[in-house]
Amino acid sequence: MASKPPSPPAAERHVTLAVVTGAHGVQGDVRLKVFAENIEQHRSFNDGALAMTSYRNGIARFAGIGDRNAAEALRGTELTVPRSSLPPLAEGEYYHADLIGLAAVSSDGQPIGTVVNVENYGAGDVIEIERATGKRFMVPMTEQAVPHFDTQQLVVAPNFIED
Repeated sequence: MASKPPSPPAAERHVTLAVVTGAHGVQGDVRLKVFAENIEQHRSFNDGALAMTSYRNGIARFAGIGDRNAAEALRGTELTVPRSSLPPLAEGEYYHADLIGLAAVSSDGQPIGTVVNVENYGAGDVIEIERATGKRFMVPMTEQAVPHFDTQQLVVAPNFIED
């Protein structure tokens, strides 16, 4: 990639690293759907409201959650951290959260839409762009398809733009 977004200002944005999918067992453990490579490096989530005391293979335990009912009450809870707590990126790297919400424009600067999702189906990241009409299309996150992006916009090469 030609560039990467720098870290956002201190008016802190939060990033979802996982979501609780349900209880696991009877002692308060929960199952997580994890969106991060290394969730273990974080112990405090949701501005300190949840403190993770253990994690292994998608199963976590949080302080104060001692039984199945309390664990089940967390179902659907997103586990968030401040964007600034994520490790720094190397040149050409990006966090999915940094791309979502960016304006997508053509190489001549014409508005295309907004990045609404980033998926990875195994062969690399694919960004989903929504036009003002509501129609969506996908573009591979490669240098050929996206020659440039920064904190304000993502440029899409003309032959990857769908009507």
